[in-house]
Amino acid sequence: MTSIYQQALGADFQRLHPKIQERFGFSSDDRIASIGTGIMEEIWRGPFYTIPFLSIGAWRRIMFPEYGRDIPFKIENYAYRDRFDRETVTWIRTFESRRQRRFDAYMIYSGNRNCIVDYLGTHQHLAVDLEMRADERGGLCIRSGSQRFYEGPLAFSFPMAFSGVAEVCEWYDDDTEKYRIEVNVTNSRWGKLFGYRGAFDVEWREIKVGAIPDHVVPVREERRE
Repeated sequence: MTSIYQQALGADFQRLHPKIQERFGFSSDDRIASIGTGIMEEIWRGPFYTIPFLSIGAWRRIMFPEYGRDIPFKIENYAYRDRFDRETVTWIRTFESRRQRRFDAYMIYSGNRNCIVDYLGTHQHLAVDLEMRADERGGLCIRSGSQRFYEGPLAFSFPMAFSGVAEVCEWYDDDTEKYRIEVNVTNSRWGKLFGYRGAFDVEWREIKVGAIPDHVVPVREERRE
């Protein structure tokens, strides 16, 4: 099976660094997981008035108000079929700051929307369209687009005045032989909200059929894209 990132990028997938192709080229058929561990050189947040916004996000593991330097970090990427039989890749990021924080996301490829849709948080309330491209380093760059809120019968386009645009770049540094990542979340009115940058190594783990760890599975899965 073709990975969701190969579907999204098409021929541009071949422009990625071989290590990045490896990291984003697997599917649930491969029965493997990519587990990254490393250090975030910096986790930052916006001015004081962004703290309530970030604290609300922490409730559903979307964003959080902590900040600091040299924070131990883990990212867990599992590929599995969700209960709607959609190929799904987890992005479970754990930060060991003053208190442990998580940032959960679940990505699928949507043929209807012709892009990857990213479900954010433990309950997948937010569905976000993602634009992807390969950069000059062979890295994968992701930019968030339109967002939709789903909960029970509720379904509406989420106003960007109350959300942020995320820019994510991940690449492989041949000199240090480590993966690097940089994330910046901004709001057109409020400015910088949240972000981090750092480096990590990857361990590949074999996964038995249906043996995705419980701690990476969302509390609720959303069918609407």
